[in-house]
Amino acid sequence: MMDTRDCACGQTTVRDEAARWFVRLQEPAMGDEEVQRFEAWLSEHPQHCDEFKILQGLWTAADRLPVKRLQALCETPPARRKRQPLMRYAVAASIVAVALGLGLFSGLNHPAAYTAEYSTALGERRHVALPDGSVIDMNSRSRVQVRYEKNRRAIELTEGEAMFSVEHDTSRPFVVEAGNGKVTVTGTRFDVRRDPTQTRVAVEQGTVKVQGQGADFITVTAGLGTRIDAQGVVAAAYAINPEELTAWRSGKLVFNNASLSEVVAEVSRYRAKPLTVGNDKVGNLRLTSVFKSDNTDALLKALPSILPVAVRTLDDGSQEIISN
Repeated sequence: MMDTRDCACGQTTVRDEAARWFVRLQEPAMGDEEVQRFEAWLSEHPQHCDEFKILQGLWTAADRLPVKRLQALCETPPARRKRQPLMRYAVAASIVAVALGLGLFSGLNHPAAYTAEYSTALGERRHVALPDGSVIDMNSRSRVQVRYEKNRRAIELTEGEAMFSVEHDTSRPFVVEAGNGKVTVTGTRFDVRRDPTQTRVAVEQGTVKVQGQGADFITVTAGLGTRIDAQGVVAAAYAINPEELTAWRSGKLVFNNASLSEVVAEVSRYRAKPLTVGNDKVGNLRLTSVFKSDNTDALLKALPSILPVAVRTLDDGSQEIISN
């Protein structure tokens, strides 16, 4: 059934709103406030996302058509045809007409440039829809810079962690730079985490190419991961559990025989004050458990009943795990 907002009553239709947002995303970078309004509109109703995807598909198809054909799409169809079958032609004509008017079609295979920056605060997760249909899910305390160019979709993860669901486009690779490494794909789903001493890559679907400081790269397929160290050296691919590594997307922290040093490093990402271990002996203890990322105090409360440790609060408000 048609959304009540999509009617001939003079009000703005969902399709009109989608077209306006689509055209706006092809223009120079939007400010954070406008980006948030777009994301709120996109998630407000399933029809919003559906209409926006239709426009993305039309845009991709139109970019492969000769200029004369694009101009022909802008002509008014014969009135004798039924209205409903013509709806998609009307949408196509509207997009192409606006695109031509804005000078966005300067030839074939010339996608519009797009730049933006997104960030998350402590404990915040964010879902970002990009103009090509790709999606970024950002973890707590993360920051990404987006720069779409003619032949390349470039992302820089300057801080934190993000899951990338990339729309397939062989003509425009999707490249994520983080620290001393970069990940190149044409369409897949993978997670990148940037820490002070290394960058970790985990592939959930598809295949990626991971490159360090040198010219060589390694290929990482679904169910595998790799690390790039501070010197830009890429480790050989190794088996991972993608569901565990990306459990943060559902607000969970999953530890499977993890060292306590690894646990405190992860938990600290979700706390205002850092969590530390008293010494290497404590740091080498192993933990297997699941906790909520928005309630790390529960983890600290439960820890002494799981391991032979105690938690003490220091003068600066931070906390330390010591032997019990």
